[in-house]
Amino acid sequence: MDTTTLRIAVIGGGNMGGAIVRGMARGRLVRPDQITVSDINQKILDQLKEFAPGLTTTTSNVAAIQNADIIIVAVKPWLVATIAAEIKAGIDYRQQLIVSIAAGVDFTTLSELFSPAAALFRVIPNTAIEVLQSVSVISSHNVTAQQQELVAAIFEESGKVFLVPETQLGAFTSLSSCGIAYAFRYIRAAMEGGVEMGIYPEQAKQVVLQTLRGAIDLLEAGGGHPEAEIDKVTTPGGITIKGLNEMEAQGFSSAVIKGLKASHLK
Repeated sequence: MDTTTLRIAVIGGGNMGGAIVRGMARGRLVRPDQITVSDINQKILDQLKEFAPGLTTTTSNVAAIQNADIIIVAVKPWLVATIAAEIKAGIDYRQQLIVSIAAGVDFTTLSELFSPAAALFRVIPNTAIEVLQSVSVISSHNVTAQQQELVAAIFEESGKVFLVPETQLGAFTSLSSCGIAYAFRYIRAAMEGGVEMGIYPEQAKQVVLQTLRGAIDLLEAGGGHPEAEIDKVTTPGGITIKGLNEMEAQGFSSAVIKGLKASHLK
């Protein structure tokens, strides 16, 4: 796949938009000089430019999309209509792809805001895209197989990609995009437990991170179920099973499941 002449416009350089830009700039498929970022905040643009000097930055969304092959709309859901009204007249719907990362703004709405002729993608990454470890969930509408392959390849450089129907985007968003915050909350809680037991915070953080890294590698290497790995470290009458039972008594698994379902956009 030749992407040497590909041009990408990213509208919005905030938390997620900026993470996407930094992730793409770290990859090899797209060079920084192939990316244009627009944002109303010049400070944000300056920070992105400092990270990747080859980027083109602008405060004009209309200027950003000129000559772009892919337009990534990386703004909050309630701003999508405003952005669409601003740029839709300047889009060549025969040539330019629109990628929205706005959770909850469905294809029906996007088609109404832009054009029924628009080739549309909805992509839900998480903030780990910045370090090339995201889960990016992709749905498409009115696109060709080649266009889908191109967009998937761009996001695959920044982690794992799952192509799903739009009806499943909400569940995947809860599990991954929201889920990364839940993972951070577990890390914080485990650190606090370590501090209470007399371990310095930074040491506790490193221990928890390496423990999670090891757990991930074990599951990926063996391909088994988490419960099988749990069984290996829960000896009868041992301390691990006591800890697990106490966590379950306090509602650990139930809290995780309820939290995921609460954040599920249907």
